[in-house]
Order: sequence, then C-alpha cells, then structure tokens
Amino acid sequence: MSALNNFATHILSSSSKRSLQESRKTQTLSINFSPTFTIQNIPKTPSRISFVCPINAVTEDKEAEANQENEKKESNGTEIEEKIKNSFLSILLDKDRFFNASIVLGAGTLAITRLLTIDHEYWHGWTLYEILRYAPEHNWIAYEEALKANPVLAKMAISGIVYSVGDWIAQCYEGKPLLEFDRTRMFRSGLVGFSLHGSLSHYYYQFCEALFPSNDWWVVPAKVAFDQTIWSAIWNSIYFVVLGFLRLESASNIFGELRATFWPMLTAGWKLWPFAHLITYGVIPLEQRLLWVDCVELVWVTILSTYSNEKSEARISGELSEAKSDSSSSKLPED
Repeated sequence: MSALNNFATHILSSSSKRSLQESRKTQTLSINFSPTFTIQNIPKTPSRISFVCPINAVTEDKEAEANQENEKKESNGTEIEEKIKNSFLSILLDKDRFFNASIVLGAGTLAITRLLTIDHEYWHGWTLYEILRYAPEHNWIAYEEALKANPVLAKMAISGIVYSVGDWIAQCYEGKPLLEFDRTRMFRSGLVGFSLHGSLSHYYYQFCEALFPSNDWWVVPAKVAFDQTIWSAIWNSIYFVVLGFLRLESASNIFGELRATFWPMLTAGWKLWPFAHLITYGVIPLEQRLLWVDCVELVWVTILSTYSNEKSEARISGELSEAKSDSSSSKLPED
C-alpha cells in the first residue's frame, strides 16, 4: 500500500513538472519580438506574421513632394527671369553711368592738364612747388592774351562751360545721382550759353558803359537797376524760349510757359544779382566782367534750368494724364 502511494505521488509530481514546463513554453511563445529575442526561443511550429503597409500614405507623400518640387522649380524660374531683367537694366544703367563718368573724367582731365601745362615749354627743371606757384599767374596772363586776340570767342567758351556745369548742378539739386545726369539737357544748356550768352553779354556790357559814361556815385546803382530790369527780362526770355525750341516744343506751349514763369524768374534774380552787380559795375574792369558774372552764373543757371525744366516736365506729365483719362473715358461707353 505504501508502495502504491509513493508511485502515485511520483506520477503526480512528474505530471506537474511537465505542466509547468509547457506553461513556461507557452509564455515564451507569447512574448513579442525584441532585440533580446534569440533563435533558441523560436518555436518549431511555423507562425504566420502579417504586415500592414500604408500604401495610400506613401503615395500621398510622394505626390506632395512632387508638387513642392514643381512649385520650387516655378519659383526658381520666376526668380531667374527677374534676375535677368534686373541685370539687364543694371547693365544699361551702368553703361549710361559709365559714359557720363567718362565725360566728366575726360573734361576734368583736359581742364587740369591745360591749367598745369601752361608753362610746358620752359618749365623743365622746375619743382612741383614752382609749377603750382606760377601756374595760376601764367594762366591768367594766357586768358588776357586770349581776350585781346579774340574776346568774343573766349567769352563764348567760358559761358558754354559755365552753363553746362550749371545745368549739371541743377540736375543734382533736383535729386538725380551725380553720374546719372541727362546729357542732352546739359548739352542744350551749354549750347545756349556758348552761342548766345557769351556773345550777347560781351556787347551788352559795352553798351551799358556807353549808356552810362559818367563816373558819379549814382552810376553803379543805375547800372544795377538797368541790368535787373531790362537786361534780365530780355536774357531770361531768350534762354527760356531757345531751350523750348531745342526741346522741339510748340511755340504756343513755350510762350504759355514763359508767361507763367516770367515774373517768378525775374523776382528770383533780385535775391542774387543786385549784390553781385555792385561788385560787377563798381570793382571789376570792363573786359573781366563776364568772367566774374559767369562765376556767379553757376548759381543762377541752376535756378533758370530748374524753372525751365520743371514747367516742361509738369506739362508733359499733365498731357499724359489727360490722355490716359480720355482713353479710359472712351472705353467706358463701349463696355
């Protein structure tokens, strides 16, 4: 009987051990895949593993990336076109600026070389200090000799240079950059100064001396008054009208603008010229008066050029705006 009990307990213990081992095996099989999973733990029975691939999400991501790439290409294309346009405009602007700079540099170099080489025939052996010391005096002597040889041509050349530089100053004063000036406008002003102001002023100052031959105290104020009424009105009108014709404007527009600007230009001169002409007629000799006047003209030409070109530009802009309004009004009934 005891033997049977021992045999039964042995069978029960062995069966319990087997059940424990099987339960452990089932537990190991239920563990998910992890980096610590080894081949020994893989069960011998094959198991089916199903993978769910998000195909729709992948295709949508690819389409979004393709759209982004297309948008980038289009934006890059527009940016390249804008860069090409800007570079083309900058090239044109640089060419214009380069041409203007070459004009200024050439004229300045010519003037400096002519002033410094006035004694080039006999300055060999001179020091730089001696050249700079005697150059102004010898240039003045050369200018007086030119006045004696051909006074009208010398005064025409000086007035042409002064009126060109004065118009350049006026354009800079109006807001244009230093090397982006209007060459045609500057040429017109210089042409008026060369062809008319130098020659007319030469004969005017001789006429004024013949008109007031006395040396009394009242002569200088009388000359100043005559200059700032009769002569200023004549010269301002000549300058304005000739510039208008050089701009190829109609006579009606020119004289209409002249009537509008005649009195403002005349009164503007009264703020400058009476004080300058006290020196002109009281101190400066007859042959040297135009040189002094041309030095003051750098300021006056700036005023004259500004008046003349402002009126023409305002009239042109007004005509353009009227043309646009007329075209828009003509389109409205058709619509």
